[in-house]
Amino acid sequence: MTQVEIKVDGMTCGGCERSIQNALTSRDGISAATADRSQGLVKVDFDPALIQQAEIEKAILEAGFKVGL
Repeated sequence: MTQVEIKVDGMTCGGCERSIQNALTSRDGISAATADRSQGLVKVDFDPALIQQAEIEKAILEAGFKVGL
């Protein structure tokens, strides 16, 4: 398992956090996702043999949020 922290812009409430968490944990290869709007971060535990960071970032974008640098 690998963990990555991704900067995410646009989270304003608990619903935003849940939306991102649900969008990520529904993907194969992601075992956990925790979004923190106050820090603007999403922590993701994933299996790099099943999913890559670029795909994780794409899922965040598809959920309606911006991935920061």
